[in-house]
Amino acid sequence: MNQLLRSLAPVTEKAWELIDEEARRELETALASRKLVDFAGPHGWEHSATNLGRTEPVAGRSGDGVSALRRVVLPALEHRAPFTVSRAELADIDRGAQDPDLDALGGAARRIALAENTAVFGGIAEASPHAPISLGDDVTTCPTHVAQAVELMLRSGVGGPYGMALGPALYTAVIETTEHGGYPLFEHLRRILGGPFVWAPGVDGAVVLSLRGGDFLFDCGQDVAIGYESHDVEAVSLYLVESFTFRVATREAGVALRSA
Repeated sequence: MNQLLRSLAPVTEKAWELIDEEARRELETALASRKLVDFAGPHGWEHSATNLGRTEPVAGRSGDGVSALRRVVLPALEHRAPFTVSRAELADIDRGAQDPDLDALGGAARRIALAENTAVFGGIAEASPHAPISLGDDVTTCPTHVAQAVELMLRSGVGGPYGMALGPALYTAVIETTEHGGYPLFEHLRRILGGPFVWAPGVDGAVVLSLRGGDFLFDCGQDVAIGYESHDVEAVSLYLVESFTFRVATREAGVALRSA
């Protein structure tokens, strides 16, 4: 038995398989940060901090001829998103139903993905020494702003290729827009970046970042998993959980683009 306590839930193996598969489909779409930053792990539930390789002095702990230093670590952040599944739906799954009502699971998956994206891309934008670039009302000018972001990073010695995380509204506008002459806007952006752009719930506007590696470090402890909380005669209470640390190793390697 592990910390997820899944063996205690009144959920059959068949139902667990379907629940896990539905969560996987939702998360693969919404976990945008993992498509653009360096991912390490998972290291397991017990992984509680990331070593930063630094120390800090400990006041009042040194003796004659002895100094005291404390190792500096980055504590892991833990996200948890609860949801419920009705026992009637679980029974229907065991009968062979292929269309169970798992809307609550989908909502929890989107919430935990939103929290992770916000932590990562918000951290990149906050750490960046580059002033945010303001996006205008005309989405066809987006390539100009992206090119400005790339130039800022090049001037700071940060090479490419580059990627881009777009908030849902901007992503939709880019996908739907063609420039003069009918050239798709997203193709123009790909040529500038040299890498992908992704749909990223939790981003306001966009974040352009280098994909050369080593600049943004995501250390996963517990990868996103489903655990058991409790149950009654009508429903089973479950939750999605994850733990991770995120570090910006090169502040100059990201630029925020703000919505008008």
